[in-house]
Amino acid sequence: MTRHHAMVERDGVRDAVAVEEPLEIRVGGDPVAVTMRTPGHDEELALGFLYGERLIDRAWEVGLSEDLAANTVDVRGRLCRSLDRRRFYTTSSCGVCGKGAIEEVALGAPPAAPGPQIPRDVLADLPDRLSQPGFELTGGLHATGLFSADGDLLLVREDVGRHNAMDKVVGHALGAGWLPLHHHALCVSGRLAFELVQKAAVAGAPILVGVGAPTSLAVQLADELGMTLCGFARAGRLNVYTGAARVG
Repeated sequence: MTRHHAMVERDGVRDAVAVEEPLEIRVGGDPVAVTMRTPGHDEELALGFLYGERLIDRAWEVGLSEDLAANTVDVRGRLCRSLDRRRFYTTSSCGVCGKGAIEEVALGAPPAAPGPQIPRDVLADLPDRLSQPGFELTGGLHATGLFSADGDLLLVREDVGRHNAMDKVVGHALGAGWLPLHHHALCVSGRLAFELVQKAAVAGAPILVGVGAPTSLAVQLADELGMTLCGFARAGRLNVYTGAARVG
């Protein structure tokens, strides 16, 4: 069950704040990662995170554990590659931490598929089409939306971590058999960091739009993979940094 918010005292009044709690992800009973997230859609988060890290290649069954007050999920499958280092630790602000090299983070993401061509005004309008009830209540949650080539919102997830919101969308898509997302666009409610480009690329999405600014490494990776990367999508305008051929 999703728990977007908790009530706290602020200046003598009750105020809603975004919930942030740890989640341990296990595979076959073995701990693999710990992430700080907003509870809800934890099974999707586990599948999306593992798929984005190229640790699984299919939608294994996921069970919620009673350990740590249900803040544990166990993916009942097996890893595609061995982990030759300590398990991941991810924060709600920066994603996966402690990686030793950019080459390891990139994970050999595949080049983008040709994908659809979407009108510029439709891409610029995607952030306004995101449904963000958690953000409207707390002001503290990020969102990722999956859109059709016509600009229709197919799925949206919110989380205190922008990377978690992306993982939840990818995890749902994996379980629904929608991957790869060759004919879709992804839109995020904040800035465009390297890890979001990497996750979108692994999921097969050729177009990634963000409300905020991209980082230099995000632009570099999107360009290398042939993805369309658009930032500052607001008020009917956006900046196209890479892959302009898909922008109509």
